[in-house]
Amino acid sequence: MAKRDYYEVLGVSKTASEDEIKKAYRTLAKKYHPDVSKEANAAEKFKEVQEAYEILSDPQKREQYNQFGHEGPNMGSGFGGFDFGGGFGGFEDIFSSFFGGGRQTSKTGPIRGKSLKTAMVLSFEEAAFGVEKEISINKYDTCSTCSGTGAQSHSDIEVCKRCHGTGRVIVEQNTMLGRMRTESVCPECQGVGKTIRNKCGTCHGEGRIKTTSKIKVRIPSGVDDGQTLSLPGKGEAGLNGGLHGDLYISISVKPHEFFVRDGLDIYLEMPITFSQAALGASLDVPTLTGTSVLKIPAGTQSNTKFKIAGKGILNNRNGVSGNQFVVINVVTPTKLSGEQKDLFTKLSKTNETATNSTFDKIKSFFKKNFS
Repeated sequence: MAKRDYYEVLGVSKTASEDEIKKAYRTLAKKYHPDVSKEANAAEKFKEVQEAYEILSDPQKREQYNQFGHEGPNMGSGFGGFDFGGGFGGFEDIFSSFFGGGRQTSKTGPIRGKSLKTAMVLSFEEAAFGVEKEISINKYDTCSTCSGTGAQSHSDIEVCKRCHGTGRVIVEQNTMLGRMRTESVCPECQGVGKTIRNKCGTCHGEGRIKTTSKIKVRIPSGVDDGQTLSLPGKGEAGLNGGLHGDLYISISVKPHEFFVRDGLDIYLEMPITFSQAALGASLDVPTLTGTSVLKIPAGTQSNTKFKIAGKGILNNRNGVSGNQFVVINVVTPTKLSGEQKDLFTKLSKTNETATNSTFDKIKSFFKKNFS
């Protein structure tokens, strides 16, 4: 089945900015993450979204994709095997493609394993306090039967008799330019430099097997939406004794019902009544760690902001703690009892604006300009 256009997968235009691409990816990653999504084929859609983001978030890969599509350089075929860099590197690669089978590299040295990416969705509280989670990753891991050698025993591993362990051979060919000597990967050992007499029955000589690994991840307190955590050595196993790759986890944080986060600070909108605003009150305010008493002075207006020090989010990596800010919202009653109506009627007959300089300024303005 032909691959869908990456811009279509993320639902963005071809002129989308980096921020627009990142925002679209976060939204879709939350929607299709297998741990939370109930949509059909969520795992496949999640993988498709990750693939699209990996290409479009990299300026160089995006440029290649815009020019060549899915079959462009480094994406499967076309001219991806050639290196048009400085010196004679590009020319030699093109030349060997005609007389030596294209650019090939030896595999005799250690090859580091591929680094992997995944995503994790956290609740507001999990991001604030930190949490330990277990994730499942499909990856190539070291074969436990042969410990990565690919052989039934160490005595089954031999130095390649054709290339003598170098992984490369010299090939002579008659060409229109005369007899040419080219160097290419050894066809006997495929560039590894060794052969296996009796291959491991589990990995069939590969040294790695495809597994589903369960990894426990400790998420530190204070992690924020859009951050990426790295787990060194938790990617795929390497070849020929190479190191494991790394695992990168993109964090998405669900919004809270009441709290709004700004860095390490959190904000809470607190409704109060007319009487509390006018007379002052002591309020029990919810925080991430319980309730705190907040004293509201008499005459408090809507949108007044109060700070409760140290009640924000703690970043345990540097020990810095944020604050909680309470934004007051004076609520206008919509349904009044008879008694309440009488009280408000009596209040309206008094001079409610006597101590408010703003009212006096407005009255003075209208009197001066329109009387």
